[in-house]
Amino acid sequence: MKMLLPDDVKNIIKTLQNNGHEAYAVGGCVRDLYLGKTPADWDITTSASPNQVKALFDHTIDTGIEHGTVTVMLKGCGYEVTTYRIDGEYVDGRHPKQVVFTSMLSEDLRRRDFTINAMAYNDTEGLVDLFQGQKDLEEKIIRCVGDPRERFSEDALRMLRALRFSAQLDFEIEENTYEAICQLAPTIEKVSKERIMVELNKLLVSDHPERMRQVYETGLTKVFLPEFDEMMHTPQHNKHHCYSVGEHTLHTLSHVAPEKILRLTMLLHDIGKPATKTTDEQGQDHFYRHQEVGAEMAATILRRLKYDNDTIATVKRFVRYHDERPDTNERAVRRAVVRMGVSCFPDIFQIKRADVLAQSDYMRREKLEKIDGFEKIYYEILAKNQCVQKKDLAVTGRDILALGVPQGSQVGDLLEVLFQTVVENPEKNQKEILLPMAEKLLLTGEIPQRKTKE
Repeated sequence: MKMLLPDDVKNIIKTLQNNGHEAYAVGGCVRDLYLGKTPADWDITTSASPNQVKALFDHTIDTGIEHGTVTVMLKGCGYEVTTYRIDGEYVDGRHPKQVVFTSMLSEDLRRRDFTINAMAYNDTEGLVDLFQGQKDLEEKIIRCVGDPRERFSEDALRMLRALRFSAQLDFEIEENTYEAICQLAPTIEKVSKERIMVELNKLLVSDHPERMRQVYETGLTKVFLPEFDEMMHTPQHNKHHCYSVGEHTLHTLSHVAPEKILRLTMLLHDIGKPATKTTDEQGQDHFYRHQEVGAEMAATILRRLKYDNDTIATVKRFVRYHDERPDTNERAVRRAVVRMGVSCFPDIFQIKRADVLAQSDYMRREKLEKIDGFEKIYYEILAKNQCVQKKDLAVTGRDILALGVPQGSQVGDLLEVLFQTVVENPEKNQKEILLPMAEKLLLTGEIPQRKTKE
């Protein structure tokens, strides 16, 4: 089978071969080429030692030389070149205690995680497929190389990787591999939260984010996201719902764009429901204040999984306001935009629609029409350049200081009053109206102090 390798990859392989070494493109890039996809990066495996690789290329970086990896830089791009190796005993569920270099490609491929990632290729030898990776690609199967219990014991993250590949490729997981994940799921506790976060992101932004269901069914979420298990165990006996909280969540994921923030928001938007559930005398379930409780829970979970502060703040805000339903008139929508923050827009409309589309049919059309009305008025407000954030106010702190107000909190208090006035009456956003108003407030001393933001 002929594969089209980039010129730089061909040149690296050819250089190594011309100097008496074996060399192949290997792993995910070969898998992606076979599937007709463009590889995100290129890995090369070789019989040459790291020092021999370094001697053959002008610009190299010792990115992982203790494990045999040297990055070869060509035209500003990096290509990882790794010596054939055999991994020693894994003592921490991630790192081999020692790495032994070998001259045999077969030994190097044998240590890899899945058959579809254990193929190598060069133009001289063609495809080297010792573990039926090509067959598994054709049959759309994720299967471990060798004994799955050994592979997962070496690195427990491979269990989540299997499910991530299943979501990305729309493949099924081979029976023995799946059973091994279920048996060894508790061992993912050994894996750093940062590594789990990376795999979770990739799964969520895949074409099949609903495969989070298998992450739950195998027992993996019980370890790193037990709050999701609570959602799966929480029914919603309510005319607005036809699924449990967890199943509703899974159905929302595909209704937003495959972006990290949006998918994380849908994953966590109802995380507060199990903790706020009540049941009335008619047997109807209610989840009062689940948005506020959920926003705090979402922030706690994302911090635990080592997400960055910007992601945490954005998802928290979306979770807090995903169920916000202002009246469909300009004043109510302006107030909502100010309350929610302009950073929520326009993505909040996508989030709200996803939530509704995963509910029961009860009043679905009316709910979607309400969202449409909210969105329509939001864009009309933008088109009219109405003020919904302080930076759009016709006066500034400098203007207030020019009135003789001393530097300090009183400046901000005055601006807040003027801003709230303009939110209620957008036609007043004019300097010649606002400055006299500020002067009058100063004379009367009637300047309310700003409330502390949530």
